[in-house]
Amino acid sequence: MADLITVTSPLLPPLEEFMPYLQEIWDSKRLTNGGPFHEQLEQELASYLGVKHLSLFCNGTLALVAALQALRITGEVITTPYSFVATAHSLLWNNLKPVFVDIDPVSKNLDPKRIEEAITPATTAILPVHCYGVPCDVEGIQRVADTYGLKVIYDAAHAFGVRQDGVSVLNHGDLSILSFHATKVFNTFEGGAIICPDAKIKQRIDYLKNFGFADETTVMAPGINGKMNEVQAAFGLLQLRHIDSALGQRRAVFERYRQGFEGVEGISLLEPPAGLEWNYAYCPVLVDERRFGCSRDALYDRYREQGILVRRYFYPLISEFPMYRGLPSAALSGQPHALHVSRQVLCLPIYPQLPVDTQQNIIDIALACHTKPALA
Repeated sequence: MADLITVTSPLLPPLEEFMPYLQEIWDSKRLTNGGPFHEQLEQELASYLGVKHLSLFCNGTLALVAALQALRITGEVITTPYSFVATAHSLLWNNLKPVFVDIDPVSKNLDPKRIEEAITPATTAILPVHCYGVPCDVEGIQRVADTYGLKVIYDAAHAFGVRQDGVSVLNHGDLSILSFHATKVFNTFEGGAIICPDAKIKQRIDYLKNFGFADETTVMAPGINGKMNEVQAAFGLLQLRHIDSALGQRRAVFERYRQGFEGVEGISLLEPPAGLEWNYAYCPVLVDERRFGCSRDALYDRYREQGILVRRYFYPLISEFPMYRGLPSAALSGQPHALHVSRQVLCLPIYPQLPVDTQQNIIDIALACHTKPALA
């Protein structure tokens, strides 16, 4: 239905601006395998993001799978139950055992104390997520990793362009992975990237994403086909021309939500920490039924009745899905904070083109459900 309001909408620059890129691809007949747009996008993204090296992928999930291969991770990997399923799926595809630990209730990210408690002789790595683009406790996680000799791979799918105290959050850990899916603040239709600390590891990753080929007759590793094509790369170059404006528009939408819900009992918005240059990728609110007078799911249903497709990111927890719930670490009793947040969270529509009157309607629907109950 054309009148449905989705939780996000892809950034699509004017079509006429994309046509010259397509014409160049048609003229060159270079569609993939590290063409000129691919090489240019790697360089321009690394510069924009403030990172040393970047390897483009056709999507973020294959980038996660390849990152684990590149660092030769084995055994157990400690990760979060509060994320999109691709985080844990990448472990299963590498025959690794996910070990779920609880999150910090404020940041919604892995709690370093819980990580340390879960380490066993089989643990080789930590796979944290910068949830909603809010940075993890990178110093705390790195201390744990250094103490126990573990690798750290950040799922930074939400963290495009995010800087803490002027430094890109993508520079932490051994590797960071980005997603350029259509739902992300920066998209290449589908796409992703691995942020690499040095040229040597980038070279290994570049081999892995191209079947392991080093040259025409030399295969260095059992690689996959994870390459980004020229059409995606060209679109990414165009996106970079518009991304700063889009991020500014996202911030304006988030601030209108903040103002609209200011002082409303039982509704709390995400509070980015001081010094954070955030990308406003999501607008999660927590609905406290006792104080708000309406449950999260009842409010979700009300929005859906009005054609507003809010989402419960992230519910259920990854550890509740059939392929994971049999793991000892999946017991919900060990994840009280993640469980609590997953039952309260609701992500509201946020994207640059969201009309102000539509956003006001989204706010008004929630306020109409607020019954201001007397507290016992």
